[in-house]
Amino acid sequence: MFNSSRKSWGLVTRRERWGLSWRGWLAVALVVVLAGWGCLVSVYPFLAVTRRVDAQVLVVEGWVPEFAIRAAAEEFRARGYERIYTTGGPVKGSVSYTNDYNTAASLGADRLRKAGIPDASVQMVPSRIMSRDRTYSSAVALRNWLRENRVPVANINVLTEAVHARRTRLLYEEAFGKGVAIGIISIQSPDYDPAHWWRYSEGVREVIGESIAYLYARILFMPAE
Repeated sequence: MFNSSRKSWGLVTRRERWGLSWRGWLAVALVVVLAGWGCLVSVYPFLAVTRRVDAQVLVVEGWVPEFAIRAAAEEFRARGYERIYTTGGPVKGSVSYTNDYNTAASLGADRLRKAGIPDASVQMVPSRIMSRDRTYSSAVALRNWLRENRVPVANINVLTEAVHARRTRLLYEEAFGKGVAIGIISIQSPDYDPAHWWRYSEGVREVIGESIAYLYARILFMPAE
């Protein structure tokens, strides 16, 4: 409550108010520091989520680095998947879509075969989109391919790199709808320690960039074909 006094026929008012002491400001600063630290240690595991579903279909984003391709091959063999699909649009550096073989989906399929996956088990499903919303476009391309080829799918697991995982799952859920359960597998990059990602330029670039991208996908993204 304010104490006030009035002078000059009520035209001027003096009020006393409560304010933070140095101890109060110290407490506020401590809360801010603790909150910031909490964000630092929790943002990576939040983004790099792994949560499989019981599925016979494994989807691999074709652009992932070689270490993730090797992990995908091990995942396929260890868990008895029946089929592995690779997705992705025109490779980086392309001016525009030229053909299906100049896509991340095609390159990813080739690398999986070299990693020992039988040719009959690998199916590339390229997207022709190379600008915005590439992950969503890849998910839509896979969804359409499965429908056009009358391949019934109720559950799929999608494998991707590190902090891209949560956004990937979100966009695949947008593309496939509630009729298909989407599992996600995150493969950690060997280039930095996930427990101390802020100490590495690669970690800072990936975590901050993906945090912004996830917020965009969650809040602003409007799904379109």
